[in-house]
Amino acid sequence: MKLTQLFLAELDREGPRTRRALEQVPHGRDDWKPHPKSMPLARLAGLVASMPSWVTLVIEQDELDLTPPPGQGQYQQPSTDTLVETLDKHVTKARESLSKTNDDFLLTTKWRLRAGGKVVMEQPRHIVLRDTLNHLAHHRGQLTVYLRLNNQTVPAIYGPSADDQQFA
Repeated sequence: MKLTQLFLAELDREGPRTRRALEQVPHGRDDWKPHPKSMPLARLAGLVASMPSWVTLVIEQDELDLTPPPGQGQYQQPSTDTLVETLDKHVTKARESLSKTNDDFLLTTKWRLRAGGKVVMEQPRHIVLRDTLNHLAHHRGQLTVYLRLNNQTVPAIYGPSADDQQFA
């Protein structure tokens, strides 16, 4: 099986799982966080909703600077009202990008992550895509803890939860 097919299949599995978590994000709790060092709920949920956009970035651009010059490429956090819409849009674009690329490109070309112009990571694109999907699962896991602590339903992700007995 081709790498692109594997990534598409994984995106098709992880998208609905992520959607179920985002559907439970409570309104009016945007600034809530479980600890002073934790990120606020709205920021975490926005990150989870936007994470599939990194698949498109990794395929269609050669790099990303996390701290670009003022006015260039500043991150726009989605509102809690548009989390699911944001996720769906980015999953669709990610699928399109994966469908248009090929394994040779993913295996032989590198992608860079910069912070303030300094290269902090440079890896083959297939590794960055793998890390991106792992990163999505990581932050979605954090989000489910936030949901539990806010008395929201924790959806089944890879198996039943205390609230959702379906085997996802």
